[in-house]
Amino acid sequence: MTDTTPRLEIRNITRRFGGRTVVDDVSLSVMPGQVTCLLGPSGCGKSTTLRIIAGVDMQDAGEIFIDGKLICDTVFRIPPERRAVGLMFQDFALFPHLSVAENVGFGLTGPREANRARVEELLGRVDLLRFIDAYPHNLSGGEQQRVALARALAPRPRIMLMDEPFSGLDNRLRDEIRDETLQVLKDEGAAVLLVTHEPDEAMRMADEIALMRAGRIVQQGAPYNIYNAPKDRDAAAFFSDINVITGKVQGALTETPFGQFLTPGQPDGTAVDIVIRPQHLKIDFDRNGQGPNPTPADGAPARGIVERARFMGHESLVEFRMDYDQSVLRATVPGVFLPKPGLPMWLMIRRDRCFVFPRDARLA
Repeated sequence: MTDTTPRLEIRNITRRFGGRTVVDDVSLSVMPGQVTCLLGPSGCGKSTTLRIIAGVDMQDAGEIFIDGKLICDTVFRIPPERRAVGLMFQDFALFPHLSVAENVGFGLTGPREANRARVEELLGRVDLLRFIDAYPHNLSGGEQQRVALARALAPRPRIMLMDEPFSGLDNRLRDEIRDETLQVLKDEGAAVLLVTHEPDEAMRMADEIALMRAGRIVQQGAPYNIYNAPKDRDAAAFFSDINVITGKVQGALTETPFGQFLTPGQPDGTAVDIVIRPQHLKIDFDRNGQGPNPTPADGAPARGIVERARFMGHESLVEFRMDYDQSVLRATVPGVFLPKPGLPMWLMIRRDRCFVFPRDARLA
């Protein structure tokens, strides 16, 4: 029978500072071997949630469980050093006066031979065994990050908490180090809770993403599901650039320059945002003022004038000033596509890739 008990579970965690609610009724669970990302903008409560789980901060309400056992509520509290929780932060915080071996083995207790074997095992897994007697100042940033990972894993924590651990690395190293780190964590079987403000990092590493905003988890699920079924306009915009077309509902339909959109369940007169990502706009050339013949899935074409085109490495970004309201829409095209400014072109929207949301009153 498979054990379905979460390795980590937090229930209704709330934290206030000076009358301001920083973490607001947050609940989530992480299974053994699972990587969950707390994703959101700076200041949304991610790091505070992590510190509460680690035991270095105290919640005002809520409970924390490890393997089904209560470790902390507002009365009872197991101290941080007895929670079997590993920590990794932006600052690797290696001890400069200790060797790599001494840093990795710092938190170990027990027989010296067994500790040395564990240190050598982990340094071998992060490909740093050759630096076992070196000191942190002899290592690159990526190597220091791997030493920090080995040190955090050395006591065999059941849970690994990681707060923006890759932000100090340059882009060239970041993907490689992230992939190596993920493999080691998976092999160890720890439940991982990773805090990041970078959607690409969350998509690359997570089995599940918990999207935070203003202290609350607003959406939670597998990366594919959150990306392709965002809860609202802000959730869609957090993962990528978006284009927004506004309209008003009449008879469960919204009229736009791209034709009518089905908007069932919305009362007449409701303002809605129709959201589409740049990669889902279709582009066609203007043929003496005549647009393309659209398929039913594409709806009606609308004409725009090229304002700017830039090559971005893997794709090209083209900005259009639309005839119908002088708004700007952005489209991305794989490879090199650099039409000249002033060129008229036709755009169509893939209906199956659009999201329709009631317009936020703040944006009206």
